[in-house]
Amino acid sequence: MTEILLGLLALLALIGLVDIFYLRGPNLSAFDQPIGQSRNSGEAPSEEFKAVLASLGGITGTLRRTPLSQHLALLRNYLDTVFPVTDPNIRFTAVDAAGVVGEWVQAPNVDSVRRLLYIHGGAFAMGSPKSHRRLTTKFSEMANAAVLAIDYRLMPEHPRRAGIEDCRRAYRWLLDNGPDGQAPASALFVAGDSAGGNLTLSLIAWVRDQGLPAPNAAVALSPATDGTLGSPSLKSNLASDPMLGPLFKSLAKIPRTLLLWGTWLLTRIRPSDPLVSPVFGNLSGLPPLLVHASEAEMLRDDSRRYVNKAIAAGSPVTLQTWSNMVHVWQIFYPELPEGREALKEIEKFLQANS
Repeated sequence: MTEILLGLLALLALIGLVDIFYLRGPNLSAFDQPIGQSRNSGEAPSEEFKAVLASLGGITGTLRRTPLSQHLALLRNYLDTVFPVTDPNIRFTAVDAAGVVGEWVQAPNVDSVRRLLYIHGGAFAMGSPKSHRRLTTKFSEMANAAVLAIDYRLMPEHPRRAGIEDCRRAYRWLLDNGPDGQAPASALFVAGDSAGGNLTLSLIAWVRDQGLPAPNAAVALSPATDGTLGSPSLKSNLASDPMLGPLFKSLAKIPRTLLLWGTWLLTRIRPSDPLVSPVFGNLSGLPPLLVHASEAEMLRDDSRRYVNKAIAAGSPVTLQTWSNMVHVWQIFYPELPEGREALKEIEKFLQANS
């Protein structure tokens, strides 16, 4: 019995040591300050924002009444239908980008030699070019560019690396291909939200390391940057995040060590690997980058730590935060005033780096 207990203690000690010294990565608390450019106006939430909260409560209630086995299918369908674009002047054209399925999105009269790669969010398991057309149409207008929105491979049908590979393949292809055929890009941008923000940050570091032409600028909306779940706001903002809080409340009860080991075994990628956790990578030599986050969302400190570390490394990176907003509130454009304000900031940034 004593030998069994000693063996169990040794095993637990090994699990703990691997967790601390291999899975979690370095301590990033030194990058918790400053907070960036706060857009906190001090005004009460708008009526439009209250309507957004009500809509989120509706899908949360639907999930509670739906068997767990059907949640992913329900959420995928919800995302693909909740943000319709009805403007007949927007052109959507299916495309095969070197084996990566996607679509061209072109607002009226944009310069098709200027291009933007958009990488949608959805926790790496949901979302599509269709679900994010509100953002891709606006990015086409703001950047005066043709937007390539890719339908990268999702989990759990595909491994985590598959989506990363699709982003890289699409970027290489975009350098020399546009909606009108082969031609080098005169200007190139990359943007993404949430999981797509993670893929955006991973991509721009890879582009730098490969010696490929860098994008003129990049934009990340509420990006996930730390797969080790180390950001303080994951817990401190659990109750204040009306979108991610209800979805991940049950996961917050699971010990972090178990989550990290589960992630490692599932993806075969160390959670602190910069491939999936850009905040742990080399953040020098990045292109101009604008990051948006809500001060109330769970991923706030993912953005804060990434930006502060990038600035310390000498990269031209800016963080802008809004108070009391939902995760990726920009997609509620044009109804949400704060969404309109955030998109104006993005437009100024893209124009300044064209």
